Amino acid sequence: MQQVASVLQFIWRSTRRIVVVIVGAALLLAGLVMLVTPGPGLLSIIAGFAVLATEFVWAERMLDKARSHAASTAKRVRGRARRARSGDPSK
Repeated sequence: MQQVASVLQFIWRSTRRIVVVIVGAALLLAGLVMLVTPGPGLLSIIAGFAVLATEFVWAERMLDKARSHAASTAKRVRGRARRARSGDPSK
């Protein structure tokens, strides 16, 4: 009985990992496509890394890098919008 339980647990973990890889890769691929086409490319890439980070440490590191990149981009965009509203012609 113990053997059956361990086999079922192995099957469950393997199936979960396969699903995580497929969903994460699909989100990453969609995000990369959306970088050159209309759509939320960075958000899809971050979502793909978030899904993959549930199983892989390397994806967690990439997720941290993607989040920091997205935050710096958002900060830069907000700064440009403020300057445009105030009439500041610099950059």
